[in-house]
Amino acid sequence: MRNRLARTLARTYRAGTNQETSVRSVMVLATGGTIATRSDTTGRAVARAGGAELVERLAVADDIRVKVHDVFRVGSYLMTLERMRELAARAQRHLLADDVTGLVITHGTDTMEETALFLDLFRDEERPVILTGAQRPADAPDSDGPRNLSDAIAVAADPASRGLGALIVFDGSVFTAEGTRKSHTLASSTFASPDGGVLGWVRGGAVHIAGARRRRPRLDLSAVDLSRARVDIAACYPGADATALYAFAAAGARGIVLEATGAGNANTAICEAVAELTASGVVVATSTRVTAGPVAAVYGDGGGADLIAAGAVPTGLLRPSQARVVLAALLGVHTDPRAAREALAAHTLG
Repeated sequence: MRNRLARTLARTYRAGTNQETSVRSVMVLATGGTIATRSDTTGRAVARAGGAELVERLAVADDIRVKVHDVFRVGSYLMTLERMRELAARAQRHLLADDVTGLVITHGTDTMEETALFLDLFRDEERPVILTGAQRPADAPDSDGPRNLSDAIAVAADPASRGLGALIVFDGSVFTAEGTRKSHTLASSTFASPDGGVLGWVRGGAVHIAGARRRRPRLDLSAVDLSRARVDIAACYPGADATALYAFAAAGARGIVLEATGAGNANTAICEAVAELTASGVVVATSTRVTAGPVAAVYGDGGGADLIAAGAVPTGLLRPSQARVVLAALLGVHTDPRAAREALAAHTLG
């Protein structure tokens, strides 16, 4: 009798253990953004809602347990490299817990592409980190926030997302961090990856990952010193001179990203300044204002070929917003600008 009771209790324990281990736990880190905004008495939208309010009415699978932690409550136009670093540190601490399947970060769309790439550069392990948000405020009758957050939680909990680094989930689509950018000021389908396309999609809570992604070398978050990581973006346009480049260098910039024209072109005056700044230890990278396509060394007479000859580092398919994040991270890790220049090639896209 005692043996039969012991076997019954053992089966009950194993069943309970299996049931418990089948539960997937997703941690949501809230930072504000449109998904958390409500209008004040003047009609201006301000980030007000905390993470608990965002998830309390969500429809998620029965085997997913959602936990919430508030980190910031700001519009993403107020994000800084220092806040990105703090968020990355919080994310790493939460992912130390064995029972966390994945992480979701609610974030404003204005600078989500920068934060996503920063988190991806300093990723610490295989479990996914998913960023999402909204284009319409939380108190809008047609807010897109709840669906986006439900989709992001589903992706964070899905085994197919492991090893893919930081992802953006928005309007039913799944994007890699690198190469993805905001493409419309107001439309709900705002994110696009013109060169890479979507990595997957979410329909009715079901996650489909159809693509793969290139893995970059991981950077050590504990080694980054953002006090030496000032990087500015200088626009190139018809008739532009080198005033902005010299001003940024004088203000302490250790790196400058050129938002060049076409395939990465400028003019002779800017090329001369690039050569001078590079010789002084400032790392200059070239990107482009064009929506799609790589930076290429095609033209002379101040064009892309001359910029590279002057010492500029092309950033492939990365656009200025993300090229700046990569360069700042590398300058924060490497004290020698030459090491940062060499590492930049391994972290560019395309």
